[in-house]
Amino acid sequence: MRLLIVEDEPNLLSVIRKGFTEKGHNLSAAMDGRTALEMLGEYTFDAVILDIMLPDTNGLEICRRLRSVQNFVPILLLTALGSTENIVTGLNAGADDYLPKPFRFTELEARVNALVRRSSQEHKPIETITIEDLEVDFRAKTVKRDGSFIQLTAKEFLLLGYLVKNSGTILSRNLILDNVWDINFDLNTNVVDVYINYLRKKIDKPYEDKLIHTIKGLGYVIKPLT
Repeated sequence: MRLLIVEDEPNLLSVIRKGFTEKGHNLSAAMDGRTALEMLGEYTFDAVILDIMLPDTNGLEICRRLRSVQNFVPILLLTALGSTENIVTGLNAGADDYLPKPFRFTELEARVNALVRRSSQEHKPIETITIEDLEVDFRAKTVKRDGSFIQLTAKEFLLLGYLVKNSGTILSRNLILDNVWDINFDLNTNVVDVYINYLRKKIDKPYEDKLIHTIKGLGYVIKPLT
């Protein structure tokens, strides 16, 4: 695991760092809120161990800021304030768990492991998306419609995958270029239209019901039948 510890007590920080390092985990540390927020903005962590009482930004405020920008890294709060009211305040701020001081390292380790396990289960990558009789399997990289396999090139599969992951959303040509092709691709190219046509011939043409639609002046959308 890659963990971030935000703690301003050097002795406690040293104990936590030593414990997790000996278990083979990758540890980063910050002793104030400003540094923690900078690190969280630059790097990805599996979990954050966050003290509430910091010399600058309160740990609860760090929770709120992370959740406000859709950063859902698991957060375990550490604090000497263990009342029910404080626990509720921490959880309402966006924390996932709460451990009052003093604590045993074994309990801290068990709680962090549980948070990371739960998070990994909640954020499993999408394996299969089904729209009407169209089935896209992202793990096997296969496509079926009405039970029959459809052969796609790698780029066609990427384009179809982007469409089905955003089913019902109108996607502009520039947005498709940014997400399926290199972001520096020539925006004047008609490559999106060409590949949409390729997909239509394979996905829609053999079937009565069409799934890929052009929204004039806006872009493309794939959506279930209505």
